[in-house]
Amino acid sequence: MELTDLFLTPLYLALFYALAYAVRPKVTNFYTKKYFIPALSLKFMGAIGLGLIYQFYYKGGDTFNYHYHATIIHEAFGASFSTGLKLLTASENSPDIAPYTARMFWFGNGGDNTEFFVVRIAAFLGLLCFNSYTVIALFFAMISFTGVWAMYLVFIRVYPAAYKQLAIAAFFLPSVFFWGSGLMKDSLCLGALGWVFYGFYYGLILKRNILRSALFGGLGAYLLVMVKVYILMSFLAPALFWVFNENSQRIGNPLLRTLLKPFLVVIGLGVGYLGSVNLTKGDERFDVEKIGERSRITQQALFLRTKENGSAYNIGEIDGSLGSIVRVAPQAVFVTLYRPFIWEARNPIMLLSALEALWFTWFTGSILFRAGLMRSLRLIAARPIISFCIIFTVIFAVGVGVNSGNFGTLVRYKIPLMPFYLSALYILYSEATRAAQPASRRRAVAA
Repeated sequence: MELTDLFLTPLYLALFYALAYAVRPKVTNFYTKKYFIPALSLKFMGAIGLGLIYQFYYKGGDTFNYHYHATIIHEAFGASFSTGLKLLTASENSPDIAPYTARMFWFGNGGDNTEFFVVRIAAFLGLLCFNSYTVIALFFAMISFTGVWAMYLVFIRVYPAAYKQLAIAAFFLPSVFFWGSGLMKDSLCLGALGWVFYGFYYGLILKRNILRSALFGGLGAYLLVMVKVYILMSFLAPALFWVFNENSQRIGNPLLRTLLKPFLVVIGLGVGYLGSVNLTKGDERFDVEKIGERSRITQQALFLRTKENGSAYNIGEIDGSLGSIVRVAPQAVFVTLYRPFIWEARNPIMLLSALEALWFTWFTGSILFRAGLMRSLRLIAARPIISFCIIFTVIFAVGVGVNSGNFGTLVRYKIPLMPFYLSALYILYSEATRAAQPASRRRAVAA
């Protein structure tokens, strides 16, 4: 961050808020209007706060590496528009951009990596704001917010009775609005996931606004493929299961619905699995046939790198096979959702994560205690949106729990699942509470 950020940030904040107030009537209703500006403000606070934490606490990090590369591209535009444009879009090195690429440690393979894709976006946005770090971070927060708001619109469309609680799940989780708002991959991916979720629901379940749903959903999917394809891999099978599950419930004949539902469920999961496999086929990092060995290497590297400062965790031995991942899956899910424990916190940031994990543990336990395990399972099976959220949470939690190896990385990697998991808990809690009410009171409430 530089002195220019102090002058430019208030100006751009005013522009962003003016745009937000202009757009708000088109994307809110009487009940959701009050959450729009506070939720956006938290994203802006998270974007600025993340930059301050990385500058004054961590003394650097990926967020400033993105800006460093964007600054080099900005310099190239200052020297020559054609040189800057070529550097921004380059797929290979050449003599006219070599003086710039020589300073870029993320330009390897002609910029064909996820980091440089984020750099391209940051550099483009930098052209609109004099390359101010803070303003670029605010742009990332805006992009993320659009997807998260789209996610919220889907949840309240499916379950409007819990619109207050679902707003908490989407916007007000501290780790989500902090790590998912600044100049980082996580901000883009959180927003992109929200748009993919929106596209699936409106395009394939409601079958409304199909062109718009395909456009925004496709753009979100493209961003995920380019930045963190494993998020899309984790999402695809549960989402297609959700689509088939929702459509099976619309079959009018109860007997036919009962007979066809198992086949539709299997088809949904099968198509989702095949889609995930083909999505990453040939990718050294995420090919399903190589994912076990890749997970072993990543886990060991991150574990050893952070073992000395006490933030590492161990969920068991991974030998490179898919079977070993299955064996450690329960521990991976537990560590992702409910750790670090309070006594495992080694710094203030990890302490906040530990408090959040403690609250998740308490809330999950209270729901299971209130509804009972078997009734909870029946409610999950009966509501397709809860089934989808829980399946996505488990799959994603296994992936990040196995690969992170330390709590510092885990708290960032797991943020895409957190709004979905908490939304599932809130809907499950509402359903359990409603089921526990006398029938006469349920009719009165419904009326």
